[in-house]
Amino acid sequence: MLTDTHKLFGTNGIRFIPGDEFDLDFVIKMGLSTGSFFQGNNIIVGYDGRISSPSLAKAISAGLMESGKNVTSAGIVPTPALQLTVKNSFYDGGIMITASHNPPEYNGIKVISSTGLEISRDEETIVEGIYFNQKYSRQDWKSVGTMNSNTSVIVDYISSILKNVDIESVKKRKLKIVIDSGNGTQSLSAPFVAESLGCEVLTINSHIDSNFSGRGGEPTPKTLDMLSKYVVENQADIGVGYDGDGDRSIFCDENGVVFWGDKSGTLVAKHLIQKGMKTPIITTIATSQIIDKMASDYNVDVYRTKVGSVDVSHKMQELDSKFGFEENGGCLYTPHIEVRDGAMGTALLLEVLSTDTRSLSAHVEDLPKFYQSKTKFSCPVEFRTSILDYIHSQLDEKSDRTDGLKIWWNDTSWSLIRPSGTEPIIRLFNESDDESELENINRRCSTLLEEQIKKLI
Repeated sequence: MLTDTHKLFGTNGIRFIPGDEFDLDFVIKMGLSTGSFFQGNNIIVGYDGRISSPSLAKAISAGLMESGKNVTSAGIVPTPALQLTVKNSFYDGGIMITASHNPPEYNGIKVISSTGLEISRDEETIVEGIYFNQKYSRQDWKSVGTMNSNTSVIVDYISSILKNVDIESVKKRKLKIVIDSGNGTQSLSAPFVAESLGCEVLTINSHIDSNFSGRGGEPTPKTLDMLSKYVVENQADIGVGYDGDGDRSIFCDENGVVFWGDKSGTLVAKHLIQKGMKTPIITTIATSQIIDKMASDYNVDVYRTKVGSVDVSHKMQELDSKFGFEENGGCLYTPHIEVRDGAMGTALLLEVLSTDTRSLSAHVEDLPKFYQSKTKFSCPVEFRTSILDYIHSQLDEKSDRTDGLKIWWNDTSWSLIRPSGTEPIIRLFNESDDESELENINRRCSTLLEEQIKKLI
């Protein structure tokens, strides 16, 4: 989402509505800009299943080739599959055309470095500078790049996931899983991962649909009601829902209870620690205290970043961390690749279930108890900062402005008010170890937000 005249990148890449906020000329120029930024000559381009994605992929490829880069088309692939290919192959970078979980009219651009990670925040600024200052490295007709294709991206991706999980242990458990791909790109890979792990696999919303007509592109407890019902009806052990580009996974237990990534991430982290992992766990400022309580029992450090897998990935690299996660279902596992990956997260949670005969709900029940609520408020981009500043001025409680406004009501209760980096909304996260306190802080913050938004628009 464009936030000011000199900022293009948001929380995860550039997001926009094609033909409204930006046109194909912009995308070509972004191809020129990123092509001028990349040091090497070989770039791979992939895209999700949105109706605008093929044309945007061709436009950005044209800009890349104009800058002298040789472009490989990966076609429709999950974002983490493209990132893994960049990391493990000869590519000097990559571009993923996707708007992740956003509504179908949106699309976006994710720029991937030669490590497979999205480029850093500082590097995003460099690309923006090339674009706004038109410092393109255009080539003449003799030096423009070439175009070819790579059809092995998904096969290699599935192979890497399977190499990083205990296949035989999961096979022995003979689990039944329901997979809701949300009409997104994990429909091309996740069912095959689960089948390779010996699971009985049932699928819903399992075909690519540019409108995400099954339940929308964002997996949440509210949108995964069909998954929940299907798990119970078919007596499955676990259900999973993915977002549009397949880098996030939200899970459902055998009773149909859908839970956020805080819990699945903590379960996987605990499992990896028990297997001998000692490196720090990386998560965001929006993630539950559950992970802190669990990790402290094993003397493992937890580090928090701003919201966004870009920040988590680069902090993992900085601290040589083997595992990170996000409350929205992002799971990052360095032995595979330190980017969020819905299918890798699924394989790891299946491995957790293979350690004994307990149900997923029993594993979740063992976690520290906290209550959470999440909601969002429509708000024009230009008013969001002033609203947060006003709310901050009205409070005496301890606060943190690392990313948005985090308010600590007491040692175990907090709220995070944060402008989305991809949509014109403000998100509100609340957590407490007391359910009635959770209702109180949610009501207080919601009222403050609604009153201020109403005043300004």
